[in-house]
Amino acid sequence: MGFKHYFISFLLFAFAENISAQTKTDTIQKNQLEEILISSLHINDSLLNAPASIGIVSEKDLQRNNNADITTAINRISGVLMQSGSYNTNRISVRGIGARTPFGTNKIRAFYGNIPLTSGDSETTIEDIDVENIDHVEIIKGPLSSLYGAGLGGAILLTPKISEDFGDKTKISSTFGSYNLAKNTIGYSHSQKSYTFNISYHKLATDGWRENSAYKREGFTLAGALFRKKKSKLTYFGNYTYMKAYIASSIDKNNFYNNPRSAAFTWKSAKGFEQYDAYLGGLAYEYGFSKIKNVTSIFVNHKESDEPRPFNILKQNTTAFGARTQFSGYFDSKNKNSFIAGMEYFRDNFKGRTFENLYQTNNGLGSAQGNQLTEVFQNRTFYNVFAQFRSLLSKQFEIQTGININKTKFDFENVMPSENASNQKSDYGAIVSPQISLLYKPGNLQTIYASVSRGFSTPAIEETLNVDGTINTNIKPENGYNIEVGGKFYFLSKTLFTEIALYRMEIKDLLVAQRVGDDQYVGVNAGKTLHQGVEFSVNYTTKIHRLFAVNPYLTASIGDFTFKKFVNNDIDYSGNELTGVPKNKVNAGVVFNTDFGVYLLADFQFVDQMPINDANSVYNNAYRIWNAKMGWRFNFHKGFTSHIAVGINNISDERYASMVLVNATAFGNATPRFYYPGLPVNYYAQLSFAYSL
Repeated sequence: MGFKHYFISFLLFAFAENISAQTKTDTIQKNQLEEILISSLHINDSLLNAPASIGIVSEKDLQRNNNADITTAINRISGVLMQSGSYNTNRISVRGIGARTPFGTNKIRAFYGNIPLTSGDSETTIEDIDVENIDHVEIIKGPLSSLYGAGLGGAILLTPKISEDFGDKTKISSTFGSYNLAKNTIGYSHSQKSYTFNISYHKLATDGWRENSAYKREGFTLAGALFRKKKSKLTYFGNYTYMKAYIASSIDKNNFYNNPRSAAFTWKSAKGFEQYDAYLGGLAYEYGFSKIKNVTSIFVNHKESDEPRPFNILKQNTTAFGARTQFSGYFDSKNKNSFIAGMEYFRDNFKGRTFENLYQTNNGLGSAQGNQLTEVFQNRTFYNVFAQFRSLLSKQFEIQTGININKTKFDFENVMPSENASNQKSDYGAIVSPQISLLYKPGNLQTIYASVSRGFSTPAIEETLNVDGTINTNIKPENGYNIEVGGKFYFLSKTLFTEIALYRMEIKDLLVAQRVGDDQYVGVNAGKTLHQGVEFSVNYTTKIHRLFAVNPYLTASIGDFTFKKFVNNDIDYSGNELTGVPKNKVNAGVVFNTDFGVYLLADFQFVDQMPINDANSVYNNAYRIWNAKMGWRFNFHKGFTSHIAVGINNISDERYASMVLVNATAFGNATPRFYYPGLPVNYYAQLSFAYSL
């Protein structure tokens, strides 16, 4: 008997075992939607009772694609757009906040558990964390949480996946796809009453579909808890990541339509890439006494990077460390008045150097390091003091108030070139961000809320510098008030969940990054922007047969994002649409589950056209992406589970820009390079095994 017959026999045996065990999905078993719990660091314990718009990406949501990229899952949240030029080039904007950032994500703070993923320079990178090490993601939209810094764009909370099941568990998973995509993960967990231990290793590699776009990332993650008791535990976390990604960069309109696989000529010639080693670690101790609980954490984050670029070679070394303590509890014996209060300290030390790139005289071998050009040191420190209070006025009404006080300062030393040598300090003073919310419960499964909150965003150090390298002390942090009303409702015996939010936010002291060179930007406060819109989501589950259930969902956002007052370089852009954000975005999909583990899912994303320069003379076209996946989860032996799946992304082979470089500037006779082409139609297959003792 050949391998094919053995394999078929194995599948038939597994299928029979699966049916006999009657392994059912949660949807089939309960035929209703589960109530969504949120992070224990919030003052509320569930999404329904939180007077804020919080987007939730569950573990199932994270696994609806190829386990290699988090972008598709994040984009299912209304009001949130994650653009991805490649695995290492991403920009997340929330309600238009952060849309004009030239590269990367800022104005949004991110945490992995209690550990900040955002640098002191406001740069956020979440793609280093392996998708399979994330339990779920929460995105707080807007400055509605005093606890996480009151950032204008909100906060992203990634919850580590830590096995709580007693005993031992081993898991192996693999994904293979187009363009030689290969991702392999192996994990082991051990849990006892007093401790848990989780360790995993992952490796992700692809040749990339564009020139000069090969990517490789691998890393180890360690997490768990020690000294677990009824009211106390010590949790620990460690992560190491090595990444090397060649950079195709953005291309102009002609190449985008006629040769999208091409890389920018200079980046291809230099064989430009980004490479780094990153280390992240932290401890958190949780202790409860009487009606009070305290969580105190410390962390360290270190990153060494090397980035040969056509215009120079950049080497960076950053070490960040800090601590956070948070008390929560009740003021009264009837638990009607609760609070959270604490403080956070953060500091990072940065060293950056640039060198000549001699790729043009390197016989076609790519980048070669020449003489040193610049050297800078930056020390960035901030303190957050925060508090939030909740009072139950009656069975139907509650009120929440909060405050965040931030003090940010930085030291900047310019060592090279010597003619620009300087040592300067900057301090923004105390920034006070208050918040108040009112929650009304017309029923046990419905809530309506209204809130007013203030947020801020400090500029990156580079945005505060003049052309000669001195600090422009006139630069101010962006700030604004967010007004929001919304509702969350369960209907039809808890099989239908809907959520709606209406918001209006006006941002003052808009920070504009003016490009004055290949790698140099000068910041100015140039005016005001208006962000307003409606967000809607619906999630439904129903059993259409004894063996089948269907779960359709829809999320949509309609926005109006404009420059209310904006004058830059003596040009008046007031009234124009805000750059880099679409007015409309829709995500929809459906999941078919069966009683015997087979499932089928499909999802759709529509992103409307968006202006990509402040003059609104150039727009990125609207696009539509269809994805589908089919799989089978089954048990073929006690404690031994498996998952087989195949999927296809961008079914219609849509030509679209998955990321844009806003306000791209042309140098010499070149045309502006606005576009990062998105992946054409691509395929993948997955296989995983898990064994529990």
